[in-house]
Amino acid sequence: MSNDPVSSLRLAEALFTPRSIALIGASGDARKYTSRPQRFLRKHGYTGRIIPINPGRKEIFGEKAYPDLNSVPEAIDHAFIMVPADAVAAAVEQCVAKNVPVATIYTDGFAETGAEGRRKQARLLEIARAGGVRLVGPNCIGLISTRPPCALTVNAVLEFAQIKAGPLAIVSQSGSMIGGLLSRGLGRGVGFSKLISVGNEADLGVGEITDLLVDDPHTSAILLFMETIRDAHHLERAARRAYAAGKPMVVYKLGRSEVGQDLAASHTGAMAGGDEMADAFFRANSMLRVDMLETLFELPALVTGQKPAKRQRVAVMTTTGGGAASVVDRLGTFGVDVVAPSDNVVANLAQKNIKISKARLTDLTLAGARKEIYSAVLNELLASDHCDLVLAVVGSSAQFQPQIAVEPIIEAERRGKPLAVFLAPHAEASLKLLADAGVAGFRTPESCADAIRAWRDWTPPVEAPAPDPEKLAAADALLGHSPRVNEYDACRVFAALGVPQAASAIITSPEQKVGIGFPLVAKVLSPDIAHKTEARAVRLNVTSHQELAAAYDEILVSARAYKADARIEGVLVQRMQKGLAEVIVGYKRDPQVGPVVVLGIGGVLAEIYHDFALRLAPVSAEEAMRMIEEVKGLAVIRGYRGLPRGDLTALAQAVSAFSQIANLQDIAEAEINPLIVKAEDQGVVAVDGLLVLGENERRGRVTDES
Repeated sequence: MSNDPVSSLRLAEALFTPRSIALIGASGDARKYTSRPQRFLRKHGYTGRIIPINPGRKEIFGEKAYPDLNSVPEAIDHAFIMVPADAVAAAVEQCVAKNVPVATIYTDGFAETGAEGRRKQARLLEIARAGGVRLVGPNCIGLISTRPPCALTVNAVLEFAQIKAGPLAIVSQSGSMIGGLLSRGLGRGVGFSKLISVGNEADLGVGEITDLLVDDPHTSAILLFMETIRDAHHLERAARRAYAAGKPMVVYKLGRSEVGQDLAASHTGAMAGGDEMADAFFRANSMLRVDMLETLFELPALVTGQKPAKRQRVAVMTTTGGGAASVVDRLGTFGVDVVAPSDNVVANLAQKNIKISKARLTDLTLAGARKEIYSAVLNELLASDHCDLVLAVVGSSAQFQPQIAVEPIIEAERRGKPLAVFLAPHAEASLKLLADAGVAGFRTPESCADAIRAWRDWTPPVEAPAPDPEKLAAADALLGHSPRVNEYDACRVFAALGVPQAASAIITSPEQKVGIGFPLVAKVLSPDIAHKTEARAVRLNVTSHQELAAAYDEILVSARAYKADARIEGVLVQRMQKGLAEVIVGYKRDPQVGPVVVLGIGGVLAEIYHDFALRLAPVSAEEAMRMIEEVKGLAVIRGYRGLPRGDLTALAQAVSAFSQIANLQDIAEAEINPLIVKAEDQGVVAVDGLLVLGENERRGRVTDES
């Protein structure tokens, strides 16, 4: 997509507010899907020119029909293609000849069907790009815009639903879910600015379309229903622009429980699946991810007009202990920090003859369910700097006496602080009062907790640290042009980037002497044996030249027994290292989101524990320190219960330095396992390394565990 604002504006207008629409394959039979776009456009208020294209009809539903686009005497802003799959290419060619800016392809039978379908889809894109036509789809159910009205879709929900204009825009990778999302939103009284399904995303995808919505004056929040990430570059740009514009981007993505994931060469590849990659991408670009579909609609009111908080402390007040506990209990499982009222809050309320306890749940049941009490407590919490969000839980009064607790919420001085409200009873009238006042009201404790968890995890866009040209040049020179990189060379690359390494040497005969001092570790050096421990090709605590000579022979025998055709380049010896903990630092170039870095507990079973932190790479030392805080197993070096602290500063610096591998384009995977963390101020040291080169560049792999 061109960054020229004129072309972007023209694209947005042709997509969402076209003055003329050609319906290629339009039907005059109201029972057929292909009749729906024309009927829906008129039913829902479209005032532009509708041009049915059907060689067998002169007129359809009162509109003059044409045999093809070339016969239409006027300009066309948007074409909606509904012909059989084999005729779609010819329809796109007509769009090119007619200078149509945008064509939406409803027809399926393309990339979603397999190799032949992908070939046909590629041909469509080739035709469109050569002629300057932008495509939505194929396999796309259409779009809806409310201001001005344009219901260009085949979705059956529009036979019955009346679309309400409002501030939310939806972009969905699932066409059929557009109707479900629309109906769910309308059921909550939510209004929409735009709704669009993207189908196969052959050309225009979620990222580019979202980028257009950032500039839409009728959209204040953008909701994404996603199955995968296809255009990360455009989506990243859109998300960062949306953040700068104050338009929250909320994502519901399928794929939390991927199965059948192919094991990668490294522990990193096995540990970090596609969903972890997606989480890292969303976090880096300030996108809020929700786990529940209903939260998609309920969260925007909580975060619109807000920015991520520096701290995420939640104060809770309620007129129903059980109702509040149903939310707070879930918040506890998410690790959300629920805080008790401060001494100032307690004292200020006491001056108003309102007595509350220092419990983390401020329960007003015994204080009396009166408006003046509820209002005073709520306003005191909103004004206090001891919390960053207030959760107000309302009991039966929400259903029968909204003046007691709901009216004080609407009248409260929010002072820019997020306010979440959970109504324990079914109270649609009170929810509408909250919605009309712009207050985030929640129907279930689960969605309320999910929204607060998403708010807690929300961060500003993360900026990548500047590369170090000298270190990158040194690392790249060490890679050379070899098709494979062994462990020794991999560790030299890491050292060039700034990761401390254990003193090492290569011996190629049992008599060869080494000058790095005992005790040593000896292990086979072979690009064909990844798991040295499994091959019994490692010897620890070698204390003399005699022991080293014996270990050399034993290692080679074990290695050849494990893999007879392995290329053996010698035995790698390293000075034995001790520390407080072993960690794994990994890197992977993900096909969806790009480079990522992983930090977790080290060892041969690293991926089993699934205890790791993941970020887009490269990362700063400050971001690496936040990763260290996230890994539960690293509590042992964070001073837990008086245990000696590890050198966390050195660890963060090493993770940051290692992550600069992202700037070396031809590395697919890399790993240090383990990186030994020593006591505070004593540093870290890498003792094992792996590099996997890209498929289309230099290729190779090295050992990855001792």
